[in-house]
Amino acid sequence: MSAGIVIALDAMGGDAAPQMVLRGAQLARERAPDVRFLIFGRESEVKPLLDRYGDLAQACDFVHTDDVVRSEEKPSIALRSGRSSSMRLAINAVKEGQAQAVVSAGNTGALMAMAKFVLKTLPGIDRPAIASFFPTQKGESVMLDLGANVHCDSNNLVDFALMGSVFSRLILGRIKPTIGILNVGSEDQKGHEALWEAAAMLRGSDGLPGRFHGFVEGDDIGKGTVDVIVTDGFTGNVALKTAEGTAKLVSEYLRQSFRSSFFASLGYLLARAAMRKLRHRLDPRRYNGAIFLGLNGITVKSHGGTDALGFANAIGLAVDLARNNFIKRIQEDFEKLDRGSSEENGEDDQGGAQVEAV
Repeated sequence: MSAGIVIALDAMGGDAAPQMVLRGAQLARERAPDVRFLIFGRESEVKPLLDRYGDLAQACDFVHTDDVVRSEEKPSIALRSGRSSSMRLAINAVKEGQAQAVVSAGNTGALMAMAKFVLKTLPGIDRPAIASFFPTQKGESVMLDLGANVHCDSNNLVDFALMGSVFSRLILGRIKPTIGILNVGSEDQKGHEALWEAAAMLRGSDGLPGRFHGFVEGDDIGKGTVDVIVTDGFTGNVALKTAEGTAKLVSEYLRQSFRSSFFASLGYLLARAAMRKLRHRLDPRRYNGAIFLGLNGITVKSHGGTDALGFANAIGLAVDLARNNFIKRIQEDFEKLDRGSSEENGEDDQGGAQVEAV
């Protein structure tokens, strides 16, 4: 491999893999021609497709493996039996310094378990979190955790706030991101003890790379009230799936309405340009790519059902994180944070993945 950004790809992860993965890699190289790839997968399925993309073939190295992590496989089983899988070898490449990031559209729980076991968590961070973009009235925000940790204590939530703030600064360009903790009300007395303790630590902390706004409610997510929304993985996953389902519901309602009569169809023709803008703004492929924050290595999870464009956006996120030295920036900001308590760096063989979030 030549010098520069190298992204390890799990060619066998995703509903339409490996064709979706390779086409996505080709699209990503059109945006970032200097990026190279280290691709892992079954030679009989990948090589014939790779040969069709001459430019891509010249910009990547391919490693054969017969083993693949199935979409329905339990994380614990994948961790024990998937040591030679395309997913595990791609993660190993980051650990060994052969690549700066790994991207996979495969089994979320297995990816989290393997990545945590191989890459470990950063010093001082107990649990990694799944973070991703949310479209808002003001642009975009980042929300975490989206499913890695069903139960979180106050220290976990403070960790999420810091990591989400760094992500917001580097990727969304917010100079001093605003941070909010998702709650059942904005009043200080609402919620439970872990939320109150996290809020108190964030209000009194020195070195926080952002400004703590306070508690926010569910409707604040779409309003863009804050740049970083912090919550536990159970609540975050429910919010994510609810938002996805609502977007599909609204899209279906609009489709039915415009087909309901001749004049409705005529109205669609008149509003076609506006509808194109709306579809583009809400296109889930634009926001594809969830980052596992807190690991000592960049791991990006693509939605398993995405297409090549969506996968290219996930690769683009990985490239941006690598170019901005994301891991180093989190470490630097974490060292500056004073919360008045210390914690140990937790590691376990199961990786802590409890919810399939993406």
